[in-house]
Formats: sequence, structure tokens, C-alpha cells
Amino acid sequence: MDEAKQEVEEIVSYLRDPEKYSRLGGRLPKGVLLVGPPGTGKTLLARAIAGEAQVPFFHTSGSEFDEVLVGQGARRVRDLFDKAKARAPCIIFIDEIDSVGSKRVSNSIHPYANQTINQLLRFELR
Repeated sequence: MDEAKQEVEEIVSYLRDPEKYSRLGGRLPKGVLLVGPPGTGKTLLARAIAGEAQVPFFHTSGSEFDEVLVGQGARRVRDLFDKAKARAPCIIFIDEIDSVGSKRVSNSIHPYANQTINQLLRFELR
């Protein structure tokens, strides 16, 4: 628990003053994976980190990336990250992202789900 708390404090500190860490050669991780059963405070923790660091918080659900039209999921991912880039540094929280990952298949039911996943994996801030 102490190690997790220290890591959260480091992330908050970096988000508050990214230039300080950049000058020292430090880099913020590209992402943090919060794992646990429903109702254990993952969303609350992410919001608290954003609030403590005083950075914008973008919250969405993995189900928002479901394909209705071809390429729509990938476009929603791009739009989300474009908004986040414009307000960086920030926190993007994708709740239930496993609902997107479970669709990474190559059958005719979800033929374009891979585009959405690939767009998520391709994201770069710099």
C-alpha cells in the first residue's frame, strides 16, 4: 500500500509541475492501469488524482467506443485524445475498457473493433 501511495504522489507531483521533472530527465508514464472489482474506488481515485494535481479529467466508458458505423469507435478515440492533447497535462479515465478489448476478434460480428483498439494503442501525446 505504501508503494502504491508513493506512486500516486509522484504522479500528482509530476502533473503539477511537468517542466521540473522534464528538466531532470523524468517522464510520466503513458498510462496507469487501475484494477479491481466494481465499487472499489478506481474512478474516485482517478478523479482525486486529477483534482489534487489540478488537471482536467476526461471520463468515458469503454462502451462509448462500440461500433455503430464503420470507423466510429476509432474516431471517438481520436476525438477524445485530441481534446485531451489540447488540455494537457490531464487524466483520461476509460471505465470498463475491457469491454472494448474483449471485442478484439477477427470475425464478421465485430470486423472493425480492431480499428478502435489499434487507435487506443497508437496514442502518443508527443
